[in-house]
Amino acid sequence: MNVQTETIHLLLPHQSLTRYLAVRAHTLTLAAPLSEEDCAAQSMPDASPVKWHLAHTTWFFETFILERYEANFQPHHPAFRVLFNSYYNGVGDKHARAQRGLLTRPPFDEVLAYRRVVDARIQTLLSQTWSASQQAEINSLLELGLQHEQQHQELILTDVLHLFSRNPLKPAYAATPYAMADLPPALEWLSFDSGVVQVGHEGGGFCFDNEVPRHRQFVEAYALATRLVTNREYLAFVEAGGYEDPALWLSEGWDWVQTQQAAHPLYWQHDRGWHAFTLHGLRPLDLNAALTHVSYFEADAYARWSGARLPTEAEWEHAAQSSVELTQLLGTCWQWTSSSYAAYPGYQTAAGALGEYNGKFMSNQYVLRGSSCVTPVGHARISYRNFFPSSARWQFSGIRLAR
Repeated sequence: MNVQTETIHLLLPHQSLTRYLAVRAHTLTLAAPLSEEDCAAQSMPDASPVKWHLAHTTWFFETFILERYEANFQPHHPAFRVLFNSYYNGVGDKHARAQRGLLTRPPFDEVLAYRRVVDARIQTLLSQTWSASQQAEINSLLELGLQHEQQHQELILTDVLHLFSRNPLKPAYAATPYAMADLPPALEWLSFDSGVVQVGHEGGGFCFDNEVPRHRQFVEAYALATRLVTNREYLAFVEAGGYEDPALWLSEGWDWVQTQQAAHPLYWQHDRGWHAFTLHGLRPLDLNAALTHVSYFEADAYARWSGARLPTEAEWEHAAQSSVELTQLLGTCWQWTSSSYAAYPGYQTAAGALGEYNGKFMSNQYVLRGSSCVTPVGHARISYRNFFPSSARWQFSGIRLAR
């Protein structure tokens, strides 16, 4: 199981179903502004078509709950087991990730029908009587599936943003008014003494297995910025020639700059002034807003240029637990840390295919903390560990400085 080992409170069937239906409905709400053509396209191998997200999250419930608990289980479509498997080698074969945009079949309507059928079968399953141990495991699997779907809700928005940014029409996903950010407070530093700190999830409630066990870590004295780096502050780095100075960059980062011909964050462009492509379309760059869509390489180079550094994840979590003076911890952007993604002391990979959820990615990735403006409400927590390769920047990733 890919959840914490502490006791999970049993939910009544109607409570489980209410939460299940609410999360599933929100995914469809996110897809509602899109055309079928929008939902079928894939802009790069790291992104997936919305149609695939809708099917894969459904596949998760079918594969890990219905197949295990439904009497006389029959797959909705035998080919879906391969088509919509993401990376679970323990389940079997999978369609190539970079070719998900080639799946013109099944058509979009059939994917929606797949969701409806699986939702109905889950509802029937939840209405049945189970032993306490069975109910506990079903609840755990159901909650894991819902948390997994919320991760894909965030991915739907980040992937659509990348897709639309490649369209010369610069279409807007969101019809809601675009609000410019207020002038941020001055950047201040909060100091923390050296000592042994506790890191990792604590208490009841859901967490992923990479957030436990809670353990002790020693940190030297450090200071953390009270807020995130803004577009205005990062623009100063760009205009000072930050992308042209190899002394600021890690060796691999400088190679990345040269190969990608990077000169600014992913969605910035200069045309009679600075603009940024957003979910609201192409907009004048909001100088007061928090910087987003930078890679680890860019975050590290900016920190070095500014005379600071990136925090470790232990520093970030300890500060977040200890101070109410820190702002923009959750709900603005994911924040790069200098910590490589690795197992906590005592971590154990869960048995079976679900053990592939987090553990096998603990290589060549860096940890990001917090959450972003497109993370579903209530999904994130202080102990949450996101992770991406050094070059990734299509996520809403930004910078909080340390020193």
